Amino acid sequence: MSKLQDEVRAVVRRDGVVSRRDEPRLRSTIDWLVRTGELAPVLPGVYTAAEQTQDFRVRVLALRRWSPDAVLTGAAAARLTFWPTIPVTDVDAATDRQAVHVGFRLVRRTVPDELLWESSGLRLTVPALTALDLCEQGTDGIDHVLRSRAATLEGLWRAFELTRGRRGNRQRLRHLLDSRAEPWSAAERLCHRLLHGAGIEGWTANLPVQAGGRNYFLDVAFPDLGVVVEIDGRLHEDDPDVFENDRWRQNDLVLDGWIVLRFTWTMLDQHPDVVLSKIRSVLEVARSGRPLTFLHSIR
Repeated sequence: MSKLQDEVRAVVRRDGVVSRRDEPRLRSTIDWLVRTGELAPVLPGVYTAAEQTQDFRVRVLALRRWSPDAVLTGAAAARLTFWPTIPVTDVDAATDRQAVHVGFRLVRRTVPDELLWESSGLRLTVPALTALDLCEQGTDGIDHVLRSRAATLEGLWRAFELTRGRRGNRQRLRHLLDSRAEPWSAAERLCHRLLHGAGIEGWTANLPVQAGGRNYFLDVAFPDLGVVVEIDGRLHEDDPDVFENDRWRQNDLVLDGWIVLRFTWTMLDQHPDVVLSKIRSVLEVARSGRPLTFLHSIR
């Protein structure tokens, strides 16, 4: 028995999980280790070390053993592709059967072949569809997938067209229409919405430029006027590296001749009229060709 137990432990160390279906010779030993508490079920017939049942990787591996045709969706698919830091409470997957198991949300759903990725035996939705699935929690999924360049706006629309008739598509459509300028964060999205609503034109989101020998993507740029609007999201307050890098970035842009305005989420959300007034004033100065020293009069 000890030798067989060691075999089971070796399988768990190697594969993360052990399946009764895949290891018929070891079934009685697996059952014994479950009774002793050394192993614990992740899904019916699939087990791991008792202390690892909540591990994300282990749950994904267990799902692959339990239902090889299952397709990872939502946050689980995002974590494995374009958003490695997204929290995953339950592993979402599309399967051929509806089932309820702790740590999983398994729904009966067919994913179009064009929207499927397969890697190392795992099946998951492509980033474009994953981002649309995450729209139930807001626009962060779209913002992350665009910022990571794992999908394009065109790809998001294609995924939407291939999955018409789904519950929640009305909200997804609103988010897609709101993403026409391809924002990379909620704060940028709000800024774009303000500019569209105010009828301010001539701007480009995430414009690639070189300044100070470095490559940057400008949050909102008016390239014909040399004006850039930089948006400070939550990371700028919480991450000292982001804060420092943005100061180097702004110095490079100013020395390269750009007029730079900075706004925070709070400014955009609570003082939109002031934000728009500042932007209009700077655009007026830039169009007039007046020197930057004139800017003191609009502060």
